[in-house]
Amino acid sequence: MARPLLPSITALTAFESAARHLSFSRAAAELHLTQGAVSRQIRQLEETLGLDLFERVNQRVFLTDAGATYLADVRGLIDGLAAATRRVMASAGGGGVLELAVLPTFATRWLMPRLPAFLAAHPGATVNFSVRLEPFSFADDRLDAAIHHGEATWPGAVCVHLCDEQVIPVASPSFRDDHSIGRADDLARVPLLHQATRPTAWRDWFEAAGVDAGAVFRGSRFDQFAMIAGAAVAGLGAALVPRFLIEEELRTGRLAVLFDRPLSSGTAYWYVFPEEKSGSALVRVFGEWLARESAPVA
Repeated sequence: MARPLLPSITALTAFESAARHLSFSRAAAELHLTQGAVSRQIRQLEETLGLDLFERVNQRVFLTDAGATYLADVRGLIDGLAAATRRVMASAGGGGVLELAVLPTFATRWLMPRLPAFLAAHPGATVNFSVRLEPFSFADDRLDAAIHHGEATWPGAVCVHLCDEQVIPVASPSFRDDHSIGRADDLARVPLLHQATRPTAWRDWFEAAGVDAGAVFRGSRFDQFAMIAGAAVAGLGAALVPRFLIEEELRTGRLAVLFDRPLSSGTAYWYVFPEEKSGSALVRVFGEWLARESAPVA
């Protein structure tokens, strides 16, 4: 059956490029076409739609309101087609492809060192990574699953508990020695490093330790635990960091646990996937593997 009003991918690609650059000539250079070819594709698209997508003023082009609206949808379609193409190409191994949203520090410091074991146990499987710092719509982003920090609240999704977040006070050995840190109250007088999304962590830790710390909010703030760990290694201050994110630094002695007094943030890490993916074997086995790897050691 014929499909009416279905423009060619060539015309849509020409439109998207010209709209992004606001230039037919730059679109032509990007697509390795002549400017005339790009112009013809866009004119044919406009004729199919029955409206103008561009205003042409003094050899310059501008998107019409209809063109701007259409661009958002076309860009989503092209991105989706590109993603689908990458997935089918990656599936040549026969083990399936998992599109996973990750938190960057969790992925680089905890997941990556363990991932070879999963791939060895599931030959042919491919895991693709995209960074997402906040919850998102699986329908819009076309992702299969996500690593999420926070509460087990994600509409239309299954949340599998991985581990609770507990932070411990750490610093470089030289920082510890230079500041003569031997008791919990010694931390009340040294530079403190803060995670921007856990602004009260140091206050809560001092309260749990029974220390009247005074100005606990002083010191530098960082968006990611990876940056805090790097700053602590460099001797910029004491930090509160989850132990599982600094395994390498602790193993090599670049960081030292100052006091074995972990503080629970009251939040956790979760493996999240949309309910409609419950039947996917790769989504399921990856989540089961993550849960086993992150389970507390008995």
